[in-house]
Amino acid sequence: MKHFWLASWTLCERELVRFLRQRSRVIGAFLPPVVFWLLIGSGLAHSFRGANYLQYFFPGTIVLIILFTAIFSTISIIEDRHAGFLQSALVAPLSRVTIVTGKVGGAALLALIHALPFLLLAPLASLSIPVAEWIPVLLLLTALSVGQAGLGFLMAWRLDSSQGFHAIMNLFLIPMWLLSGALFPPSGAATWIRIVMRLNPLTYGVLGLQECFYADGSPLGHGTVSFGACLAVSAGFAGLTLIASILSASGHEGTV
Repeated sequence: MKHFWLASWTLCERELVRFLRQRSRVIGAFLPPVVFWLLIGSGLAHSFRGANYLQYFFPGTIVLIILFTAIFSTISIIEDRHAGFLQSALVAPLSRVTIVTGKVGGAALLALIHALPFLLLAPLASLSIPVAEWIPVLLLLTALSVGQAGLGFLMAWRLDSSQGFHAIMNLFLIPMWLLSGALFPPSGAATWIRIVMRLNPLTYGVLGLQECFYADGSPLGHGTVSFGACLAVSAGFAGLTLIASILSASGHEGTV
C-alpha cells in the first residue's frame, strides 16, 4: 500500500511540476474564463430583469475552469505515450490503478488550484461565501475535478493524437457546459433542453455551487435540488469515471 501511494503521488507531482514550468498553460487555464465571465456577465447584465447576471454566471465560470483544466491536463497521457514515458510506466512493477490514480489525481489537483483563486473574485459579483460553506464548496469542487479528470483520462487513454483529443473533447465539453445551467437557467428553455440538462451530471455541480453561494436561492430561480443531492450526483459521476478509467487502463495497452 505504501508503494501504491508513493507511486501515485510521484505521477501526480510530475503533472504539477510539468504544468508549473509552462507559464503559458498557467495563464491560459485561468485568465480566459475570467475574461469570459466579465465580458459575458457584463454584456448580459441588463438582459435579465431583477437579476445580477455576473452573480448568476459566477458558479458556471468556476465549473468552466474545472472542466477545461482537468480534462485538458490529461492530454499529457498522449504526450507521455509519444515520449515513451507511458510505455516505461506500463512495464514497471506498478498496477494500472496506480497509473490512473496518479494521472487523474494530478489533473484534478490542477483544476482545484485554478478554481480556488477565482473564489476570491466573489465580491466583484456581489457575493460573499459564508465560512460554513467553504468545506461543502471544497467537497463539491473536488468531486467535479475528479469526475472531469476521469472523463479526460478515459478519452486520452484510447487516443493517439492530441488534435483528435481536442476535437472529440470539444464536441462533448462545450454542449456539456452550455447545458449545465451555467450560462442560462432551464426555466425558459425548450422541454427537451430541460430534460437534457437534468441528465447532465455537470448541472448538479452548478446547482450545488448556487446552493452554497446564494442564501435565498439562485437569482434566476435555478436552484431546485438540495446540496446533498448535487454532491451525491457529482461524487457518483466521479466514481464512475474513475472506475471506467481503471477498467479501460486494465484492458487496453494505451495505444491506438
